[in-house]
Amino acid sequence: MAFEYLTNLPLEKAREMFLDALRKEGFGPGTEIVPVHEAHGRVTAAAVYAHISAPHYLASAMDGIALKASVTFGATETTPVVLRAEDFTVVDTGDPIPGGCDAVVMVEEVFPQPDGTVKLYSPTAPWQHIRQIGEDICAGEMILGSHMTVTPAAIGSLLASGVLKVEVLRRPVIGIIPTGDEIVPPTENPRSGDIVEFNSSIFSAMVREWGAEARTYPIVPDREEMIREALEKALDECDVVLLNAGSSAGREDYSARVIGDLGALLCHGIAIKPGKPAILAHRGNKAILGVPGYPVSGILVLNELLKPLLDGWYRAGERKPKTCRATLVRSVVSGLKYREYVRVRLGKVDGKMIASPLSRGAGVVSSFMKADGILTVPQGLEGYAAGAEVEVELLKDEDVLDRTLVAIGSHDPLLDECADLLHSADPSQYMSSTHVGSMGGIMAVRRGEAHVAGVHLLDEADGSYNTSFIRKYFRKGGVNLVECVGRTQGLMLAAGNPLGIRSLEDLTKEGLRYVNRQKGSGTRILIDYLCKAGGLDPARISGYEREEFTHTSVAAQIAAGTADAGMGIYSAAKLYGLDFLPICMEQYDLLIPDSAMDTPMVRELLRVLKSDAFRERLEALGGYRVEKPGTVREHF
Repeated sequence: MAFEYLTNLPLEKAREMFLDALRKEGFGPGTEIVPVHEAHGRVTAAAVYAHISAPHYLASAMDGIALKASVTFGATETTPVVLRAEDFTVVDTGDPIPGGCDAVVMVEEVFPQPDGTVKLYSPTAPWQHIRQIGEDICAGEMILGSHMTVTPAAIGSLLASGVLKVEVLRRPVIGIIPTGDEIVPPTENPRSGDIVEFNSSIFSAMVREWGAEARTYPIVPDREEMIREALEKALDECDVVLLNAGSSAGREDYSARVIGDLGALLCHGIAIKPGKPAILAHRGNKAILGVPGYPVSGILVLNELLKPLLDGWYRAGERKPKTCRATLVRSVVSGLKYREYVRVRLGKVDGKMIASPLSRGAGVVSSFMKADGILTVPQGLEGYAAGAEVEVELLKDEDVLDRTLVAIGSHDPLLDECADLLHSADPSQYMSSTHVGSMGGIMAVRRGEAHVAGVHLLDEADGSYNTSFIRKYFRKGGVNLVECVGRTQGLMLAAGNPLGIRSLEDLTKEGLRYVNRQKGSGTRILIDYLCKAGGLDPARISGYEREEFTHTSVAAQIAAGTADAGMGIYSAAKLYGLDFLPICMEQYDLLIPDSAMDTPMVRELLRVLKSDAFRERLEALGGYRVEKPGTVREHF
């Protein structure tokens, strides 16, 4: 009697049937807690936040001498400054900065003298060559979102931020049962007729690469009861079982019968070549694949049927390393002596790939974790200008970047929460945020480089927020001002307010150290305006020109004792246990161009903004007023 396969299904239909059946049975992971140093390749079960800042102390960024910058003022090539031993402290890279010091002079610029003094031929700026507290990571910041893979760089970021254990999705266990009378373990001297069993080694490597645990069972002879016994054992111990060989039309191929007896057989025979004899089945929430014996067939079946199953387990997409052409948002300056690798964030806006360079500091491990690609600057080239088209090596699939919402503008922790909620709701979508201030966000939208920009710009003439700036820079319209939140801005102060700060005027107190936001940020515009309105000269505020790029960075400096006050939002002060002097409730909006409003990412973002989950996260952060987030306040 001629052998007939039970089915001859198209691949797409077979795969859909297989995945749907297991989904309905609850195929999927539990969670477990693992040490961070053992978490490489694992997938987070929930968002992970930094416990401490990195670095957590003021650190020297160079080998050299630490000193008070003011003692170097006036040094020139013709009139060097001479310092005695008590004027400085020798430091190595990574050493804590001694008390009273606010700068480091690198060793190449220090000229020791026979009498123990040193000469300096150029002045040093305050905070030069000092790694600030939280330069890399600020305590309380989200390090990894939900369902994100822990990379080597992420391990460094987690450990640097005091996270020693992480909750991850349990790895699926894939059982592999090789069968056949003629199959023998790998050997250097097989006999005639022996078939060396190496499929299980191939399959083990594949499933490990996909994040699963491989468990290979001993070779089972072609005896129906022995195959049945082996399959029963593997089903009790594994999430997926691969029964290798025995699925075709051979006279001793018992796989289909045994699988049908022990589980629900979905199909035996798929319309692909090679790989036609594949068997798809399940017992409850345990998957069973009868895999053809030919290696190429087996590899194809695993790629087309097992990998999608594991992708669903981890809610992850496919990764294909390649390169792309991208337009630089900011210029990249490089030295002529080196071939330099610049980490960049990528996203596609209006069909154009946009590359935003990340920090290039040698100690900023988080920039590698956040990177979507690598831009190589060849030796002998000074860099690339803003707007240049460059070749970027992709660290993520281009189709993932196609589904990445590009947000460039003012910083707020709520953007991280939005990104996590967006990705959790739809794992195919991502959000990438770059913090360049409100004006930087407006310019990015104007140049077609962003889908969304966070803005909170105060009009000094009438006290309104954002509207007048949008009219000024988008005279032809084409953009939407979407309501987000009201947020409390004020002075973040050291816990207990030891200096008794009660007003802006108190910022001029002797010995008070202020830390500011960067020029162009809405917070900087606000404090500049308040000083002007109150007749307060910013030059009287010590540290007014010391700049940080996020609210949490400002809070981290105050919490660590390197500054006493700084303007910022309440949620950042709460996060660090700081005192807070409220100044005003400002409007933080999202600027979205017409061209992005109907994209799937923006539609999902607006849904997230209107969700109860978003409100709950804002309540936990504190300091926000939520009225109608996600609604268009004005169309221009």
